Amino acid sequence: MAENTTSQEFSDRLKKLEDIRKQGVNPYPERYERTHKAVDAVKLGEKGLRAMDAVIAENKNDIKLCGRLVAFRSHGKISFGNLQDVSGQIQICIAQNVIGDENYDFFSKKIDIADFIGVSGELFLTRTNQITLMVKEFILLGKTLRPLPEKWHGLQDTETKYRYRYLDTVMDRNVMDRFLMRTKLISLIREYMNDREFIEVETPVLSAKASGAIAKPFVTHHNAFDKDFFLRIAPETYLKRLIVGGFERVYEFARCFRNEGIDPSHHQEFTMLEYYAAYFNYEDNMKFTENLFEHFIKELFGTLKLNIYGTDIDFTPPWPRKTMRELIIEHAGIDIEEFHSAEKLRKAITDKKIKIDGDIKALGYGNMVDALYKKTARQKLIQPIFVTSHPIELSPLARQNDAKPHTTDRFQLVVNTWEVVNAYSELVDPVDQRARLTEQANLKSKGDVEAMEMDEDYLLAMEHGMPPISGWGMGIDRIFALLTSQENLKDVILFPLMRPEENNE
Repeated sequence: MAENTTSQEFSDRLKKLEDIRKQGVNPYPERYERTHKAVDAVKLGEKGLRAMDAVIAENKNDIKLCGRLVAFRSHGKISFGNLQDVSGQIQICIAQNVIGDENYDFFSKKIDIADFIGVSGELFLTRTNQITLMVKEFILLGKTLRPLPEKWHGLQDTETKYRYRYLDTVMDRNVMDRFLMRTKLISLIREYMNDREFIEVETPVLSAKASGAIAKPFVTHHNAFDKDFFLRIAPETYLKRLIVGGFERVYEFARCFRNEGIDPSHHQEFTMLEYYAAYFNYEDNMKFTENLFEHFIKELFGTLKLNIYGTDIDFTPPWPRKTMRELIIEHAGIDIEEFHSAEKLRKAITDKKIKIDGDIKALGYGNMVDALYKKTARQKLIQPIFVTSHPIELSPLARQNDAKPHTTDRFQLVVNTWEVVNAYSELVDPVDQRARLTEQANLKSKGDVEAMEMDEDYLLAMEHGMPPISGWGMGIDRIFALLTSQENLKDVILFPLMRPEENNE
């Protein structure tokens, strides 16, 4: 996107803009009313068309299209171009004997590829059997000062595609279709939730406490209060406050922020779907999850068997359920039930010569179990599976299991090694919750930066009473990247976070 590669064309287009204005033409009119989108016009044409000569000779009711001119080929007194809108492309024909000498000269000399235009005319079939609009009238709707990337190659550099997404979607139809499908995914989920008596809500992005998940937060300063606040890492505690307030089923598509490393499966700013249902437990939630996935995958792809990153994945429910303990025994040879302290587990991991990510000495027991599981077991989980019964130290907001008090009623859905859903039977006992948050605060004081803080305001809400609850969280970016075989979350985020360019003031 170097400036010197387009500076001459920029100057040329700027001169054309001045000339257009001198001719009394408004290069940026306020609106245009079309009758069809490009793909709709093509479908209309498929019902039967006449040849060009018949169309020119007869004046019928015209259709009106608008969009960006993305290709133009001049053949003397007749020219062809491609008009593109959000639905796709259609070929247009501009003939001198149809629009007149003056208009033809204006189009040929003042209209550039990438300009927005409106056209009206009649559809016909070319000699090569291509559906085309014979343009009888046109209007400039938006003069473009910079050219599009080279037609046949588009944007090739990955970073450039992320940084200039608006060009990526213009030049690559697959990219546009991917983001339209992402929107459809969210709509399907929203409809499914609404049909089952869930209420969509909004909760704060700024919070005095970084709560709702174990993660490192972003910190910002509130000038009016002269106090530091946190960008939310999850909407969980506010959604559960609403359960206290009488909302029995709530959900939110929440923008969340976690000040952690970026890798292909993590992004520091992401969209999280969270919901909470009163009177559910985590087993009800697993069934609900299977049904929800079955619904939106069928609607998006027409099948539950997808090829993801070259591997056949079958989403047909029911999915297997395994405890975290079982998976660690299977893949690491360590029974975590035999090691109930960080020191003992650390020694067992060291004895097995397993190198987990991060500083093992700084991790509390729960985070150490999680790191061991991720290092040895999760990378081998390909087909959809529910991983259940996480250690209580790893789940400060989850309900303690009645039969095994050192574990929680929790599950994660893992697909192709990615954790795509995290869910609990929620902790609703305020005394137990206070004890766990106290332990988390203690870990934080000892250097565990991901441990949670004490949250007295949330505890106050809990003390006013909660029914049984099960809740659920899923990263929309992550599940969509998985379903569409994208290697990087940035490929499913319209404007991913990028390091600022040094020369960009």
